[in-house]
Formats: sequence, structure tokens, C-alpha cells
Amino acid sequence: MKALVALILLVQLPVHQAVPAAPPAPLGCDDPESEAAAEFAVNYINGHSHHGYKFALNRIDNIHVLPQGLNNDIIFLELDLLETTCHILSPTPLANCTVRSFTQHAVEGDCDVKLQKRDGMLSVLASKCHSHADSSEDVLQLCPDCPLLASLNNTDVLTTVTAALNDHNSKTADAYLRLLEIGRARIQYHPVHSVSVEFAVAATNCSAEEAKNNVEACQLLPEDESNFGFCTATRVTRPSEDLRVDCQLYGHQVPTPDTPFLSTPGVTYSQPGQDTSAGLVPSAAQGFTNHNLRLSHNNPIASESSSSEFPTSVLSAKSVAKRAVAEVAQHDKVPRPVGFVPPPPPCPGKVRHFKI
Repeated sequence: MKALVALILLVQLPVHQAVPAAPPAPLGCDDPESEAAAEFAVNYINGHSHHGYKFALNRIDNIHVLPQGLNNDIIFLELDLLETTCHILSPTPLANCTVRSFTQHAVEGDCDVKLQKRDGMLSVLASKCHSHADSSEDVLQLCPDCPLLASLNNTDVLTTVTAALNDHNSKTADAYLRLLEIGRARIQYHPVHSVSVEFAVAATNCSAEEAKNNVEACQLLPEDESNFGFCTATRVTRPSEDLRVDCQLYGHQVPTPDTPFLSTPGVTYSQPGQDTSAGLVPSAAQGFTNHNLRLSHNNPIASESSSSEFPTSVLSAKSVAKRAVAEVAQHDKVPRPVGFVPPPPPCPGKVRHFKI
């Protein structure tokens, strides 16, 4: 009889050992590992954008980790970003870039990013983004007199950029500057009529004095000597005329592991033969108020629903988040001790700046 019992236990033992371990709890959007992945993704987005401004993280909407093997995970992120005042050519670290306020007619970015984490090292496999300005109605409701974003090829905007760049070049003893792109523009109609513009520039191989004789001979400096800069200008036309211009050059930037693309920016130069001092806008911005991140980040496999690694039988990250919210709501119906605080849902995460 004892032998029979022992035999039964031996047969059952492998069955118990074969029971898989419980899967780890899904990452929350505000977990340190999620924030580290999001920071890496945002740096990638800024480092690979070809137009416009750097963006800062506002909120992690969703995160889903798909294990691929030992120390190898695929991570899908959904991120909310906000535009900063730093142009993508600026060497200013993102941490020191100011997020534009709501009343400055903020621009929001929505990004899906697919990463791989292998042996603790992150890499971006794909990114897909879209950016858009907040609605004019929302801005005016909070600030009725605030100027609104204008189309980058608006006639008043082009006139202001042309006047500003010509004004700078006529007064400087340094290098003659050419326009790379107009970054943003706002027009105010009351109580004064003013146009405020921001635009990226690059130094040429001519001095401003030399350019007066033969501007067509002035070419942008070669890559190993490139010197980019940024200008802001405000032109008032009513009730009196006034023009204020400020241009700053960044100096030649040596690429580093953190900023490998700084000396090789993706900003599209105007075609040969075009006089970029005349306020010409890259065709990518025609008719729009902001440079869309989609122009630089439009890989569909960045979304988990379009990824080959993501089986249809697996719950989506949104479903997991919705289930967590439902579970919290269900738990709230159960009597709890006084002072009990239910755990927050794992996603979406906290808003770091403001919500559009």
C-alpha cells in the first residue's frame, strides 16, 4: 500500500512542477521603468525630427510590455507631448527647454513608440506621431486678447520674416544669415495689429557686407563648419510701425552620443537658386500653423495593433487599462475601512504640465 501511495505522488509531482509561474503585474504608466522608457522615446523623437521644435513629455497614456524571451521585451508606448520653445537645432538640453503655456497657443503631440529592451538596454524600433495646435476657441475662452497661431505661409508672416532677416543682415558685421524655416507665427489684431514670428537660420560663407555685392554667391557653411541659429521678431503695423528683431547663433555643434544629429540637422534647406533671405517657407509647412511630427515619424508598426509581434489573442494595453479601471470601480462597492484609498488605475499616467 505504501508503495502505491509513493508511486501516485511521483506521478503527480511533475504535474505540480509544470504549473507556470504567475505573470508579472503589468507596468503602470507612472512606474519608474515606464518613465525611463518614455524619456528614452522622447529623446529619440526629438533627435530624429526634421522640422519645428523639441517636445517634452506631458503624460504616458499607455504602456504594454510583450516578453520575447530571456531579458528581451518589446515595449509599446502611447505618449502625450507638448511643444517647447527650443527649436530642434538648439543645443539646449530638453530639461532646460520651456514648455509653451496654454495662452501661447500650445501644440500637442501624440506618439506611438515601439521599443526593444534587451539585456537592460533600450532601443527604438519605430515611431509614429501627429501634432496639432490647440483649438482657437479654447485659447480665446481663457484669454480673449491672446494672439493666435497663423499659417506659416500667411502673407503677413512672410513679410515680417523677410523684413526681420533683412533688418538683421543690414545691421550686423558678422556672417550673412539665410532662412532655414519658419517655426511659428502669431498674429494679434486688437488693440494693435502685430505679427510675431520665430524662424531658424544658418550662417553663410559671406559677411553681411560681402553679401551686399553678390548675395547669390553666399552659400551655407559646410557640415563640419555649420553654424545654425534662431531669430524672433515682432512687427507692429498699426497704430504705428515698429520692428524688433533678435537673432542668436548657436555656434558649431560637435555631435555627442546624446545628440548625434546636432551637426547634421534634418531641416530641409530651400532648393538651390532660392533666396532664403526672402522668407521662403519649406513646402512641408505650406498652409499649416505648426510643423507636424508626422513628417518625421510615420512608421505604422509603432502601434501595437499594427505590429507583427502582437498576437490578436492578447489583450491590448487599452483593454488592460480599462479592465483595471473597472476592477477599481468594483472594489469601491465593497465596504472599506475608514481612510481607505483605492489604488489608482495603472494608466493613463499623471499630467506633468496641462491637458489640452
